[in-house]
Amino acid sequence: MELLIDHRSTDAPDDDPSDSECHPLFRDTPDSLSFRKLRKRLVRKTWRALSDYAMVERGARWLVCLSGGKDSYTLLAVLLDLKWRGLLPVDLLAANLDQGQPGFPAHVLPDFLSRHDIPHHIERQDTYSVVIDKVPENRTYCALCSRLRRGALYRIAREQGCDTVVLGHHREDILETFFMNLFHGGRLAAMPPKLLNEDGDLLLCRPLAYCAEADIARFSDHMKFPIIPCDLCGSQDGLQRAQIKAMLEGWEKTHPGRKQVMLKALTNSRPSHLLDRSLFDFAGLRTDHIND
Repeated sequence: MELLIDHRSTDAPDDDPSDSECHPLFRDTPDSLSFRKLRKRLVRKTWRALSDYAMVERGARWLVCLSGGKDSYTLLAVLLDLKWRGLLPVDLLAANLDQGQPGFPAHVLPDFLSRHDIPHHIERQDTYSVVIDKVPENRTYCALCSRLRRGALYRIAREQGCDTVVLGHHREDILETFFMNLFHGGRLAAMPPKLLNEDGDLLLCRPLAYCAEADIARFSDHMKFPIIPCDLCGSQDGLQRAQIKAMLEGWEKTHPGRKQVMLKALTNSRPSHLLDRSLFDFAGLRTDHIND
């Protein structure tokens, strides 16, 4: 496939299409300066991530994973915006995995996607019962739930002829994962914006990697997306990730801009100034005197 946006690209979609030139999803959005700026900022940052991490190949087919939350709705909307402008020459297939949670409003996403003429695939697989059965009481569900969901989405991608699985993780998700690994996993690792799966046949991309969660939340409110809460993970209080989120929010409140600085730091690592011998040849360091 032809690489469309490479990491050297500096162009960004700064123009604002009129209502007649935008995807139908945006036809009834607010006509306010603040919303236009917000939409432009999300589109610009998504475009930047697509460019920096060379995510786009002409003719690719993307499975855009929808949970019914603000992040995945925003992901779909921004990608549709870019595609409508002719800047994203890939096929988009929205997909939702109904995990069998009791009371899950199964009609909401199909109705929303059909109303806006968005190609989609809905599949039901009862991973909820598996998680409830396997995870001991008072333990977090997220790890097993995520693993089961990821496996199902990879299978759906293959069956639907998709070569890329696209997720709605944003800046805060990446930072929270970094600190989760730092504090509890004993490693320096976060969520990569682009990853090849273990089988080597699917790419996993996170185009919202540079987008702030607060911007996504405001955008979602303006767009009036029909949000579906996750009653599985949302039912557990005091999770480690929630504690880290609160810590980051506290830092940002005290020192505005700190989150962006930390995100920048993740793109600017220096192996020679860390302690990982597999990344830097410390044993090979010699003074000129010793080498002589």
